[in-house]
Amino acid sequence: MQNAKQGNIVVIDYSVHTSDGTLVGDTKETGPQEIKLGDGAIFPQVEAKIADMKVGDQETVSIECDKAFGPRREEMVIDIPRQNLPPEADPQPGMALQAQQEDGSAVTLYVVAVSEDSVKADGNHPLAGEDLAFDVTLREIKDAA
Repeated sequence: MQNAKQGNIVVIDYSVHTSDGTLVGDTKETGPQEIKLGDGAIFPQVEAKIADMKVGDQETVSIECDKAFGPRREEMVIDIPRQNLPPEADPQPGMALQAQQEDGSAVTLYVVAVSEDSVKADGNHPLAGEDLAFDVTLREIKDAA
């Protein structure tokens, strides 16, 4: 059996857990995922591990938060005055908002609290500050077309 290599399309099943064991993603509902090795669709550490695997192998890859979504930064939690929101907005905790940064790039903010005068929003990725563990099973290796 051959190992996967850069440029191959691989079919994988995976689950992702935080260090406390919380499941934060898997392929149970979506089914196996096809990715092309070298396209940057997954964390480089997972891609490197897949390149060492043969079809049927299952491996666990641990990724520290600094190499995943980075540390949690409290300066990314901001209060937005209600008057700065569109009048039709009805923000609720957990809702995602799109905002524009000073440099013009887009950022997603997640509403964490709502008051009469303002909305507290968090610009951190929901998994910032979390160490992650990927359980990956290699199902198939295809040559890139």
